[in-house]
Amino acid sequence: MPSTRSVLVEAQRLDGWLARFADRNGSYTVHPAADRTDGSLSVVAENGCRALLAPPLPQPRPPATSGAEAAAADLVAGLTSAIDVTAAVGLLLIRRGGYSVGVARAGQILSSKTGTRYVQGKTAAGGWSQQRFARRRANQADALVEETAARAAALYGVDRPSCLQLGGDRALASAVLDERILAPYAALPQVPFLTVPDPRFAVLKEAARTALSVRITVTDAPED
Repeated sequence: MPSTRSVLVEAQRLDGWLARFADRNGSYTVHPAADRTDGSLSVVAENGCRALLAPPLPQPRPPATSGAEAAAADLVAGLTSAIDVTAAVGLLLIRRGGYSVGVARAGQILSSKTGTRYVQGKTAAGGWSQQRFARRRANQADALVEETAARAAALYGVDRPSCLQLGGDRALASAVLDERILAPYAALPQVPFLTVPDPRFAVLKEAARTALSVRITVTDAPED
């Protein structure tokens, strides 16, 4: 079975990535992805290698083309030109025990806050003791969610984002966004969820750089 891998490529670097793709796999055609409605493009090389180019936020589906070279260039240009790389992105990364929130523009952090708050891990104890630990863990998680929401709201209130990048633990991130203090931002468009390790400042910086990148999924050519 052909292997598949994913990579984030900034819009301004996509032409260079495609040039290297062609060097490795031969000439390629570009078409609107048949099974997607978010403006994604399907790139097929002459050796059978495929790449799916997905924009960070949904775009109108481009018209079908014959895949000629000029049309391919137009399709790629249409995808990248629709990405507003100067848009303010609200960053919200959280995992049990820590959070990092901020606002970024053009890949650079404008403001941020990173913090830690202990949340107890699961215990193998049973009975009353297990219930007590579960309540304590839930209270600690609630406190983490509330603090993260408050920190994010303070930053978003100064530099209002036009979209959000959530990451870390999905359940915790969703709980943060459900907090009343973040209600003015809950309906903002979201780029795909980001799986990250402990959300330290270095992780936030990388999330800021890649938030509005093109999501590329490469499927290697089938083996002979």
